[in-house]
Amino acid sequence: MYEQYHRWYSPYIERETEMLTFGYAGKPLIIFPTSMGRFFENKDFKLIDSLAWYVDNGLIKVYCPDSFDKMSWYNRSIPPPYKVLNHLAYERMIMHEVVERATYETGHYRVIAAGCSFGGYHALNIAFKHPHRFAYTISMSGAFDIKSFLDGYYDDNCYFNNPVDYMSNLNYGHHYDMIREMGIILASGEWDACKGDNEYMSSLLRKNGIPHWFECNQGVGHDWGWWREMLPRFVGQILS
Repeated sequence: MYEQYHRWYSPYIERETEMLTFGYAGKPLIIFPTSMGRFFENKDFKLIDSLAWYVDNGLIKVYCPDSFDKMSWYNRSIPPPYKVLNHLAYERMIMHEVVERATYETGHYRVIAAGCSFGGYHALNIAFKHPHRFAYTISMSGAFDIKSFLDGYYDDNCYFNNPVDYMSNLNYGHHYDMIREMGIILASGEWDACKGDNEYMSSLLRKNGIPHWFECNQGVGHDWGWWREMLPRFVGQILS
């Protein structure tokens, strides 16, 4: 696969960040790392290899940005309000420096978000918050309640980054309509520690009349081997 390494200073997170891209054309697919994972994680665990046919044939271009979890949700050295503010800075970086780059390079205004485990949270949350820029979101073994990171603290910023809460109170309107138009895929397995999180998110989407695909596979757990099987299958469904 055609691979490029990118490094730049981001004013949004006020530090340098790194990213790998794979391919030269096609629909842009942004894949977030798992908890505190680095930009090379999805390559190292061969998730990118599972997409090789789609990349090599110019059907997708893959973007693997770095995470910022160590400075946000998983940062135990700062108060909870600053965890959320750091997450919002990361979100702005993704929207303005990764999504915009993907749009410019591929010519597609709306992109695909994907991720495994906590990367599944990022993929779902950013797509639900910005449905005008995301055509699809694929969350594999994601967990969607961030209250455990907040030590009892909760404000509007927390609420609007906690999908189990804001999706419970979704108002009808343009934003709702855009989410309904999005292709939403939730995947889990019978041995997956996040099975309940995905079942609950699927129930919220059903309650709100939002079409989506939810699958809970027998004999499947929370690990890379399953995700390497799932992702190319889902990408194939999107492209078909």
